[in-house]
Amino acid sequence: MEDLKAKTPASCKDLPALITSFVDTFVDFSVTGHFLLPETPTPSQPLQTYYPPQDRLIAIGDLHGDLAKTKQSLRLANLIDASDKWAGGSATVVQVGDVLDRGGDELKILYFLEKLRREAARCGGTVITMHGNHEIMNVEGDFRYATKEGLDEFVNWAHWYKTGNRMKSLCKGLEKPRDPFEGLPSVLVKAEFAEGFRARIAALRPDGPVTKRFLSKNVTVLVIGESVFVHGGLLAKHVKYGLEKMNEEVREWINGVKGRLAPEYCHGGNSVVWLRKFSDEIADKCDCSALEHVLATIPGAKRMIMGHTIQEFGINGACNERAIRIDVGMSKGCGNGLPEVLEIHGNSSLRILTSNPLYQKKYASSAEAGRREGVGLLEHGPQQVEFCWMYIFLGMLENVVSSNKCGRSPKNDTIETIASYSSITRLACIFFLAFDHQSTSVPMKVEIFSRPVTHIELSTSVICLRGSPLLVYLLPGSSLLKPSANCYGMLS
Repeated sequence: MEDLKAKTPASCKDLPALITSFVDTFVDFSVTGHFLLPETPTPSQPLQTYYPPQDRLIAIGDLHGDLAKTKQSLRLANLIDASDKWAGGSATVVQVGDVLDRGGDELKILYFLEKLRREAARCGGTVITMHGNHEIMNVEGDFRYATKEGLDEFVNWAHWYKTGNRMKSLCKGLEKPRDPFEGLPSVLVKAEFAEGFRARIAALRPDGPVTKRFLSKNVTVLVIGESVFVHGGLLAKHVKYGLEKMNEEVREWINGVKGRLAPEYCHGGNSVVWLRKFSDEIADKCDCSALEHVLATIPGAKRMIMGHTIQEFGINGACNERAIRIDVGMSKGCGNGLPEVLEIHGNSSLRILTSNPLYQKKYASSAEAGRREGVGLLEHGPQQVEFCWMYIFLGMLENVVSSNKCGRSPKNDTIETIASYSSITRLACIFFLAFDHQSTSVPMKVEIFSRPVTHIELSTSVICLRGSPLLVYLLPGSSLLKPSANCYGMLS
């Protein structure tokens, strides 16, 4: 009898970590196609708020559920290789929040950034993720910006997560898995969306499986060398309250310790994730004096780097380069802009890495291709968001074709067609987009002006402006398109 007992196979309770790891890895692969082995449990450590200057730092703006643009941004900085593995060595990456909403790859991005975080750590690199207003909204159950594709992705996650729980429950001796759907009503919204909403709440509510696993690692505010990172912006009252204190309180809320709603400094137009005082595209509207005061209260801080507000001209600086705005609206669900990232070496000058072909053509050297030196006066850069925003203002103008009535450039023999909207009295950014005379798609030169618009004159073939130009196009033998539904909702 004793011999029989000795030969009895070990039960699941003898191998809990192994069984759980196998099932969790199976679920991860089924959801995202990635093998993401569970981490070894370690005692909880405070989130790191302050870092010394990094040899190479890459800052990435809002991603909003677009995995393809996420990977394109990382490749701009040579941080991942052709197999999507970390190739950035000891570089540091900061993603300033808003991974969630507006797209269908939200979970895939969360898993992908976590995979890179682990790969980077093995190479001496660091991947830091931050909370945006959309992370806060989703944990609170505010899904107004979730898409049908996003809901479907969470439904798929829920199917495999529950499958994994059933697999664990079949193994005698394992602790019964927690059901994140427990207590959720079966009908929350219209029937066609109910399953997606329930899955999203289960995954993202405080102490939810996705929230605790991924979002609990996010910081709300970060200081690296001379740069302060935050999604929306910081005011003096936030600094006085305490940067480290905010990071810990938000994490406690994420982990289900502090109730259903986020702390007060995450709500409202003056909160750290919603503030736009320093990110308005019209530089004159930025509150530079308030920014100077805030930076003066953070030892060594010289600039604030933020996302949240789309910069249609790409990454740029305001307030004498004290405010650096890096949300370029790259997601297909939020502008479909051309990816750009910010590069900082130590405490030296900033550089923009861009996928914009204008700059890639400008810098012929392969070593410098796609790079813009400094952030100063980036009002002189090209528009980054696709031209559809233009049609919001110029939706009434159709069939605008090329003509030389508005002038010909003597330098490169380009034709310029000027267009405007009669009721606009002033716009911050006024474009000259001059295209090669023989091509309908390759821009040759970009100049920008900021002047009042005084009068426009319409004819059947061309629109001219008296006073100052608003918009210049060359479209040989072609016409402008009508507004598209995808062109609206540019603000994040």
